[in-house]
Amino acid sequence: MTEEQKSLQWLSSILDILRKECPWDSVQTIESLRYLTIEEVYELSEAVLAKNYDEMRKELGDLIMHLLFYAKIADDEGKFSVSDVMDGICRKLISRHPHIALPDREGRLQPAQQAATPKWEQVKMREGRRSVMEGVPESLPSLIKAIRLQEKAAGFGFEFPDTESAKAKVNEEYGEFMEALDNYHKEGETAKKAAEEELGDLMFAIAKWARFEKLNADDALARTNRKFIKRFNYVEQQAQNSGRRLQDLTLDEMERFWNEAKTID
Repeated sequence: MTEEQKSLQWLSSILDILRKECPWDSVQTIESLRYLTIEEVYELSEAVLAKNYDEMRKELGDLIMHLLFYAKIADDEGKFSVSDVMDGICRKLISRHPHIALPDREGRLQPAQQAATPKWEQVKMREGRRSVMEGVPESLPSLIKAIRLQEKAAGFGFEFPDTESAKAKVNEEYGEFMEALDNYHKEGETAKKAAEEELGDLMFAIAKWARFEKLNADDALARTNRKFIKRFNYVEQQAQNSGRRLQDLTLDEMERFWNEAKTID
């Protein structure tokens, strides 16, 4: 047994005992775990963005525990087992990589079924999906969802031919947004929806252009958010150091502290 197998077996045996003896673990359901798992995913995301490998290790442990917990609850309910989960993902990986020799369940290496690398999204469609967009969860954060929708469409050739075309689309959408914004300023609430629609088109186009430049718009915005929080915290701290509240600072003072924060990022 490998070290990985020993560790997984250890975690599995601990969860089995907790499911029987711990007052909290014994009453958890798939539904009660859902929002906690979402929190764990975001905590892992923050550790990844910060490149904090110690925190990443801890958050991965929490997430792996959650995933195993779901499977054990489902097993208790007679729905599926941990083995069913593992076997299912193994079969999916084999199906989606017919150009690579991979082992069967007994560890015997099976030959590749084809030479060329298949198109990922087209393989997924052959698995029974009715739409290319079917695999994108409705509840994804909007910017991540935009990127995934674009990637899936690109998998079938629905894509700009080059980065200049993607950049031109951003300029086009910017012009349309500015026109809609001008109408909103003139007409008020009746033109608000149109302005928001053009703003959405512009943001979607920027995300697509970023993909052509091999940049991830969501990662970029997440880092900017972290940077903004850090700098604003500095402004708040300087207000406290001067014996005042944040709201007592003038805009000029806040901007001065903000610029100081930029020098110590």
